[in-house]
Amino acid sequence: MLKGLAASTFAVTAVLAFLPCRQFAQSSTRLGTAVDGWTSKQIPEPATYDPAAPAPRHDISGIWDPGNRGIQALGAGSMPEDGKPEHALPYTPLGLKKLKLTKPSNGIRTVLPGDTNDPAIACNPQGIPREDLYELRTTRILQTPESVIALYEYGKVYRVIWTDGRHSPADPAPRWYGYSTGKWEDDYTFVVTTSGLDERTWIDRAGRPHSDALRVEERFHRLNYGTLELTVVINDPKMYTKPWVALDKIRFDLQPPQFDITEMLCSPADLAEYNKFIGNPASTKNDK
Repeated sequence: MLKGLAASTFAVTAVLAFLPCRQFAQSSTRLGTAVDGWTSKQIPEPATYDPAAPAPRHDISGIWDPGNRGIQALGAGSMPEDGKPEHALPYTPLGLKKLKLTKPSNGIRTVLPGDTNDPAIACNPQGIPREDLYELRTTRILQTPESVIALYEYGKVYRVIWTDGRHSPADPAPRWYGYSTGKWEDDYTFVVTTSGLDERTWIDRAGRPHSDALRVEERFHRLNYGTLELTVVINDPKMYTKPWVALDKIRFDLQPPQFDITEMLCSPADLAEYNKFIGNPASTKNDK
């Protein structure tokens, strides 16, 4: 029984690049071929759906899927840590010092799984902006008169973006997902500013650091009825000499309203199995 569970854990971690998360009720990401996770039946494409139709004004609500574009295993999609000069970030001296303290389990600075200090590996929240910059999966966006709410597949977490005119706190207590406010720049572009972020999180899977001065700008642009684009800009003057674009118009495709978003969680039980068989394989030496 234990070996069967271990095999399942191996399969999951291979897909998620060694992260101890388990995904259930897998659904297709192509519009019109989604599979309902409750009934296992294919969801038919709505007859009236035209993805190329004009976008509705002031509306980014819906179930949006980025496909494999959101995995970003080497770091922020537009600036991966791949050794290419054009992807080198403008670190300050303090930023470089902090970078050397991170030990990612993927990319050009990779360490063995058991040696990583990636906070997400221990089932800590990814926070913002990493929720956008690693394992960005199917996301449901809801709108109310006072806020925009994002429901993320990875970690099964939710996030509130206030649209009621409030301002971010001047001296906030740090939060994993910070304090987010949003406004409409035009009929089809929703701009979000987030601050007050917990310094224990990483910017992305590559271990890029941030400070308490971090400001994250997200631009959600609805290109047409069936397409949403997301751009993410990082601004942290303590870590980087200038702002940099982490995501540049990553595309999401609108899914049918019946689409069942899967459960993708990091659980302590699975983490223990992961550490036993992958993260710290030496721990199995006395297993009989």
